[in-house]
Amino acid sequence: MVRPATLEDIQQLTALFDAYRIFYRKQTDIVAADKFLRERIEQKESVIFVDEVNAILTGFTQLYPLFSSTRMRRSWLLNDLFVLPVYRGLGISKKLIEAAKQLSNETGASGILLETEKSNTTGNRLYPSTGFQIYDDTNFYWWENK
Repeated sequence: MVRPATLEDIQQLTALFDAYRIFYRKQTDIVAADKFLRERIEQKESVIFVDEVNAILTGFTQLYPLFSSTRMRRSWLLNDLFVLPVYRGLGISKKLIEAAKQLSNETGASGILLETEKSNTTGNRLYPSTGFQIYDDTNFYWWENK
C-alpha cells in the first residue's frame, strides 16, 4: 500500500533512505539521514510516499516542489526513488511513481522532472515504461558549492 510518510515512519524510512544513499556511493550516516528526513517532513519541504507491506516499509519516493517561470506553474522534482532489493520486481516502483503523478495532478502541476545516472539501467527502463520521456532539448549543468 502506497501512502504519504509520517514522522511515525521515521525509523524505517531512515534505514531506507540510508540504503538509497549507499546505492549512490555515499557513506552511511543514519543520524544525519534521520535529521534530514525529519526536517523535510516537519517543515513540509518535500512529499514522501512510502510503500508498506505487513508493517514493513519496502520503498519510498521523495518529491520537491519547483516552479516554472515560463509555464507559470508548479512542477515537481522526483529526487529519490528506492525499493529494498528483496521487494524489487513486484511493481512497487511503478506504484510509487503513480502516487507522484497523482500528486502532480492534484496540485495542478505542469509535470514531474527526474534525473538518473546513465548507468542506472533499471531506472532507465523503468521511467519510460511509466510515461516519462527523455528531455534532451536543453543542457543540464551543475555547480558544486565547495
